[in-house]
Amino acid sequence: MDSASPRIAQPERQLFITLHARTRRFHATAYDPFRPQRSAPTARAEALTTCCGATAWVNTLNAQFPFDSIPALYEAADRIWYSLSEADWREAFTHHPKIGDVKALKEKFASTATWAAGEQGAVKQASPDTLEALAAGNEAYERKFGYIFIVCATGKSADEMLALLQARLPHEPGQEIRVAMGEQAKITRLRLEKLLA
Repeated sequence: MDSASPRIAQPERQLFITLHARTRRFHATAYDPFRPQRSAPTARAEALTTCCGATAWVNTLNAQFPFDSIPALYEAADRIWYSLSEADWREAFTHHPKIGDVKALKEKFASTATWAAGEQGAVKQASPDTLEALAAGNEAYERKFGYIFIVCATGKSADEMLALLQARLPHEPGQEIRVAMGEQAKITRLRLEKLLA
């Protein structure tokens, strides 16, 4: 068996992770050899894109469905993500609004606006000084590294995100791309968990 293929459990214990076409949510269903659990690959790809915008990640993960368990899905998602190129990581970053950019959140990122708004929820309570510092920091970061500041914002205050941005600005590009890629991996996992909720 190809090591990149998902493990197949015994049929009586096999669990399929599929995408419900109407709700666009993943769900786990038991194996039934007389009624295969399948999801339209196009609809599943659209749902996966809300978790991570790297086309190579979406296509590779989508081709490996169904999975025999939720942990198997997470393991494959991580393995694929960490095997991608820097260009793929940068593509994923383009699917996020800048921290604190409420206008872009509503316009450009409508498909993930609810999630991103929740992830960046603490920005709403930020002081004007913090918002200005975030905007200036975002601009400096993008100018230096060529992509937006990526941080897993869930549970972080605007001041915490600003402190992280300022701490990461001195990084060398090779170091920072790895940090940003790790933050995207955290975001992807949280969003996969939301799809499975």
